[in-house]
Amino acid sequence: MFSDKANAGAVQIARSAGIHVETFDASAFESRNAFDEALFRRVEAREPELIVCAGYMRLISAAAVDACRGRLLNIHPSLLPAFKGLRTHAKAIAAGARQHGASVHYVTPDLDGGPVISQVVVPVLPGDDVDALGKRVLIREHALLVATVALVAAGRLKLSGDVVTLDGATLATPLQLGANNQFP
Repeated sequence: MFSDKANAGAVQIARSAGIHVETFDASAFESRNAFDEALFRRVEAREPELIVCAGYMRLISAAAVDACRGRLLNIHPSLLPAFKGLRTHAKAIAAGARQHGASVHYVTPDLDGGPVISQVVVPVLPGDDVDALGKRVLIREHALLVATVALVAAGRLKLSGDVVTLDGATLATPLQLGANNQFP
């Protein structure tokens, strides 16, 4: 596991489980590119088949993204392409959205712009504030990420050019995670 946050909860959990952990302080590098180069050099040294960005709130340089193309996933707390970037829950409430949720997508150099693999819908309830909506989305985000990574790890989901395929067939729309935490 690699992180830019030494005190992240996931870092502590991974260490407790005996998982290899390396942390990097971005402020110790002269530029974003220098940070990405150092981080991804260490990541690639582990020869991962899949790289999952979860809670990673940094833009990744085009060079790093291109080197990992088709192996780099991100989870984002919105129904992409809606509400890219930060403060997605506040944006959804301000826009009067009736539905919000989360998306897993392949990472490209464009902010939250890569091909969307899967999504989970969470209703925006009357009286929701950012915290209430965020908590409901986060619970579903976790299930979405696990279910999606399982399909990728099984070799069923792939990126071919800019097209997501499932079992070799083009995925016309993102997979939708059901209430049972399964894809139809």
